[in-house]
Amino acid sequence: MQFRPLHDNVLIKRLDASEEKVGGIIIPDTAKEKPQEGNVLAVGPGKLQDDGKRRPVGVAVGNKILFGKYAGTEITVDGEDLLVLRETDLLGVLE
Repeated sequence: MQFRPLHDNVLIKRLDASEEKVGGIIIPDTAKEKPQEGNVLAVGPGKLQDDGKRRPVGVAVGNKILFGKYAGTEITVDGEDLLVLRETDLLGVLE
């Protein structure tokens, strides 16, 4: 199945959080915080302005981005957990 974001939406895949074991304590997956970094997999065509022109999205496929902790909508495509965010939910591009 293919997923194509509309308007100013961005499809991302969260980066795996690095596991740290401090003092021999292992934290279960349910207690771990989800990472706030991800890779852009697809970008919508941009937001439609009042004058009928589209304003392009400021990120491109392949960018590594930072986003808000509770931002976006989680979806599953072909068994893979992905996240759909609006461009306004993105905090920045990591270089």
